[in-house]
Amino acid sequence: MALYQVKSTGRNGFAFFNTEINEAQLARRRMEAELRGACERGEMAVHYQPLFEIASDRVVGFEALVRWRWNGEEISPATFIPIAEESGSIIEIGRFVLREACREAAGWPAKLRVAVNISALQIQDGGLPDLVATVLEETGLEAGRLELEVTESLLLANAEAATEVLARIRALGVTISLDDFGTGYSSLATLRMFPFDKIKLDRSFVNDLGRLGEAEAIVMAVLGLGRALDVSVVAEGVETKEQAAMLREAGCSLLQGYLIGRPAPIARFSAEVGRDVTSRMTKTPIPADSPG
Repeated sequence: MALYQVKSTGRNGFAFFNTEINEAQLARRRMEAELRGACERGEMAVHYQPLFEIASDRVVGFEALVRWRWNGEEISPATFIPIAEESGSIIEIGRFVLREACREAAGWPAKLRVAVNISALQIQDGGLPDLVATVLEETGLEAGRLELEVTESLLLANAEAATEVLARIRALGVTISLDDFGTGYSSLATLRMFPFDKIKLDRSFVNDLGRLGEAEAIVMAVLGLGRALDVSVVAEGVETKEQAAMLREAGCSLLQGYLIGRPAPIARFSAEVGRDVTSRMTKTPIPADSPG
């Protein structure tokens, strides 16, 4: 690595060999290599985090979240997802999650929906609308029960191409949600780019409820915006009953977070999937095998 850096700086250049940096780079390259084919080797799994509707006092859907178990250890998504995006492996992983989530959801009661996150590379790949249509046909899941989540940064990277792809997917009957709303520089402008069906308020604003007056003002503003646009608003990162109570009072209709349930294999949510019950507002959240 040091030799490569010397060559890149010219004939008379020099660089110090840093063991820690070199080991980190080698570990990253190894992870890149191992991510290729991880789905086929059965190392990837899908966990689910519930979405709670205040009005009906029940879980109305789940967000599908990928988990990777490598060499007997569960790797944090915060570690491997960025590497997968840079290396291109996220396309393979995204296909796996979409197929697995739709297959699983097809066996749930019709009232339950499933949400799947979409990466920028999947949008740029161009074949996403056809893939979604094929997976829906293969699994038998109704298009109206599938929701795809995209971030503001994804749209801003290539607005015209992204909105065209999303429009084709929405034409199938699939719901499109704007994730992590409020964290970008042009959140309001993003809402003008595409007719989103749902806005997911970033957890940072929910975390500050009750501590910072600005957070409460922003939450109220986003909820008002949702009502004006006739778009549902989901509050992410709800961890306490106090936060849930404030959001309920503010008129928020949908909650997601550790108070409701941590990401876990779908078997952990047999009550929600199996019958019309359950408020997580007054019950102990379901534990997960790993952090969400």
